[in-house]
Amino acid sequence: MPNLEHSFRALKVLHAATDLFNQHGFHNIGVDRIIAEARISKATFYNIFHSKARLIEMSLTFQTDALKVKVLSISNSYREQMVLDKLKEIYFLHAHLEGFYHLPFKAIFEIEKLYPNAYKLVIDYRNWFINEIHKLLLTLKSTASVQDAYMFLFLIDGAMVQLAGENQIDDRDKLWDYFLLMISSV
Repeated sequence: MPNLEHSFRALKVLHAATDLFNQHGFHNIGVDRIIAEARISKATFYNIFHSKARLIEMSLTFQTDALKVKVLSISNSYREQMVLDKLKEIYFLHAHLEGFYHLPFKAIFEIEKLYPNAYKLVIDYRNWFINEIHKLLLTLKSTASVQDAYMFLFLIDGAMVQLAGENQIDDRDKLWDYFLLMISSV
């Protein structure tokens, strides 16, 4: 039973920290705020995570692993779904402020210098993602390049910037249409 309680506390902290990091950024949230939100003691926090850096790594691992499962599920599905429909589903999975990609996206801009191990997790995910998108694009068009896959990722990043901006412009559909136009002309 102690292991179950330990796991429950760890998940409670991960969820609280993820929510706080998503709302306020990595630098604006300290351990004290996280433990207050999760309602655990500081000793318990350090017993489980050892440091804020380790908590950030675990939070990003949780998010990127969930994304990988969803991307693979979409791309490997045997439904009567066209490749473009799969790409669109993957696009909207990522271009969503309440989704799993929001925290890794924030990490790109906020943690490179202070939390390099956590930053590497995000870069590793993005590299994996590029490869998966490239494979999908190749099934659509044999001349698709890795640059086309990067363009897809940058499309997602652009949508996230627009969604997170002060005006919160939701042009995801327009960006998607632009991608379709670009990929059809390649």
